[in-house]
Amino acid sequence: MAYSVIIPAYNEAAELPATLAAIRVAAARLAERCEIVVVDNNSTDGTAEAARREGADRVVFEPFNQIARARNAGARAARGRHLIFVDADTRVSPQLLRETICRLDAGDCVGGGTVIRFEGKVGPVGRFGIGLWERISKLTRTAAGSYLFCLRAAFEEIGGFDEKLFASEEVRLSHRLKRWGKARGLRFEILPDAPVHTSARKLEWYTGVQTLGWVLFMIFVPIAVRSRRLCAYWYRRPDSGQSIPGGVPARGRSSAL
Repeated sequence: MAYSVIIPAYNEAAELPATLAAIRVAAARLAERCEIVVVDNNSTDGTAEAARREGADRVVFEPFNQIARARNAGARAARGRHLIFVDADTRVSPQLLRETICRLDAGDCVGGGTVIRFEGKVGPVGRFGIGLWERISKLTRTAAGSYLFCLRAAFEEIGGFDEKLFASEEVRLSHRLKRWGKARGLRFEILPDAPVHTSARKLEWYTGVQTLGWVLFMIFVPIAVRSRRLCAYWYRRPDSGQSIPGGVPARGRSSAL
C-alpha cells in the first residue's frame, strides 16, 4: 500500500460523506494505491456506519476520546508507507493529494502540511485567525491538524502523536518530525499552492471574543493542553450541548485494532 489517509472522527456522520467523497475523487487520479482508515472515537451518532457506507476501506474503534489517541490508533491500523492525517470536516483536492505524494516519494521530504481555507463565509475574527496561522505555519514550518502528512518510518520512530496532549498535538509532532528529518537531510514542508478546505463550524459555535479568548489562554497557559477540561474548545460542541466524554469504552463495542 502506497499511502494511508487516516481520519479521526467523533460524531461525524454528517461531515464524513463529503470528506470521504473528496478523498476518493482525489485518489482516483493517482496511480499509487490508497487506503482510507476512519477511526470511530467512541461516537454515538452512527459515524462508523456512515464511514463504511461512504467507502472507507477500514473502520477501527478507539474508546478513549482524545484526538491524539484516535490518530495513533488509525496509524497502527494503517498499512501505507506514507501517512496522511485529515480531519473529518476537511476536504482534500486532487492537486493537494498529488503534491503530497510527490513530495513524499521524492526522497527528500519527511512530511509537512498545507495552508488552510475555511468553507463558506467567515467574519473578521475568522479571516484574521486563518491569515495569522498561515504566516506562523509557513514561518515555523508547522502543520495544522486539519492536514498533516509524513513518512511512516519517521512517525513510528518518534512515537507518533503525544498522547499526554489534548490539543496542539500536531504542533508537537511537526517539531519532532522536523528534528528527525533534519538529522537525515529531509525537509518538512508547508505546501503553499494547494490549500485544504475545512469547516468553519467552531466560528459558528463560539463568538469572536470567545475564540480569541481561547487562543490567548493557550498562548499564556501552554500547560493547559495537558487537560481535557481546559481544552474544552476542542472537546465540546455547544450547538447541541454535547460534551465529548472521557475514556470509557462503550459497552457492546469491540476494538478492531
